[in-house]
Amino acid sequence: MVSDLLQPRDGVPPLLATPGEFAAAADVLASGTGPFAIDTERASGFRYDDRAFLIQIRRRGSGTLLFDPEQFRPELSRELGPVLNGQDWIIHAAATDLPSLSWLDLHPGLLFDTELAGRLAGFEHVNLAAMVEDIFGLHLLKGHGSEDWSARPLPESWLNYAALDVEMLLELADVMAEILDTQGKLPWAEQEFEHIANQFADVSEPTPSSWTDLKGLSTLKKPEQLVVARDMWLERDSYAASRDLAPGKVLANKVIVEVARTLPSSPAELARVKGFPGRSRGATNRWFRVVVRALKSPRRNWPSSLPRKDGVPDRRFWSSYYPEEYEVLQEVRAHIDDLGADLAIPGENILQPSTLRAVVWMATNSGEIRDPETLKTVLKDFDVRPWQIQQVFPILSDTLLKR
Repeated sequence: MVSDLLQPRDGVPPLLATPGEFAAAADVLASGTGPFAIDTERASGFRYDDRAFLIQIRRRGSGTLLFDPEQFRPELSRELGPVLNGQDWIIHAAATDLPSLSWLDLHPGLLFDTELAGRLAGFEHVNLAAMVEDIFGLHLLKGHGSEDWSARPLPESWLNYAALDVEMLLELADVMAEILDTQGKLPWAEQEFEHIANQFADVSEPTPSSWTDLKGLSTLKKPEQLVVARDMWLERDSYAASRDLAPGKVLANKVIVEVARTLPSSPAELARVKGFPGRSRGATNRWFRVVVRALKSPRRNWPSSLPRKDGVPDRRFWSSYYPEEYEVLQEVRAHIDDLGADLAIPGENILQPSTLRAVVWMATNSGEIRDPETLKTVLKDFDVRPWQIQQVFPILSDTLLKR
């Protein structure tokens, strides 16, 4: 029977927002025992970057504490760093929380990711609420994950929701470690957790974004389309950064791509582009000036083609332009999916799809992989973990090197 978990067992903690409160809370956390359960709430759909606007921490003997870092980020780092850094952390879907914590110079020692543990253990649903319900028969109160967590004051119901996100994490990690150990997968999980932690160990600030990351950009082929897309993206990024707004709230990616594709010749044409905020005459004129400025800029500065990050074609082009390589890719992918079914692990957690495409391409087209030793070296270069190499190497070797 499932029971509702409507509020934390110790009540909703107060929101700590001053250096003095941070220092006192650090002492409370230091007096506890065992790992720290940690979660963050961010506002990437509203603010320019993905920094944390709320940090939830729970530890046995300390209870749950809620931190508001925005006004005193250096002070928060100074107080919590000596307590948290190098210690055991438990996070659900750690890759989403670790960047914002790393920007605060907060880093785990040993990490346990309960979401990834669920994937490796073969759970059908790995969101936190589903796992807590499956294991403990408790239904977590949800519903505020997509709110604007930069808003102040935070409603009591939001704080209640946030505290519940770490309420059962310590117990969940204990159970998941036992399950993985029983399945013989705990060493695999530990390699994965270490890999995730290492990804953000040296991160101190958000990774700069680029106009070449604009979704849908690959549909633009002409230099004049690309220069308009580039300049519109740069204008949007500058405007959003100066006002701490999510870029998508200024102008959607698909609108930038559509404007670049159609190259409107007047403000009226621009206003008719689907999704463009055409009701604002000021916005229409401002963005049309960007289009005109881009097209009047020196042609020598126009991008003639998209820079490639590597030589591997986009996944959408394989079947049409590289049918032989695509056939091999499909064969290897089918074998890995079969392996995943046997291990009760999703195929993408055994070998990342982008890595699989790169390896197949390097073996079938570019000729960079010709022998087993090179194959192993390439896998290591792509940060494929030892347990993954052990599992996929026979498949890759048999399929790619014995053709």
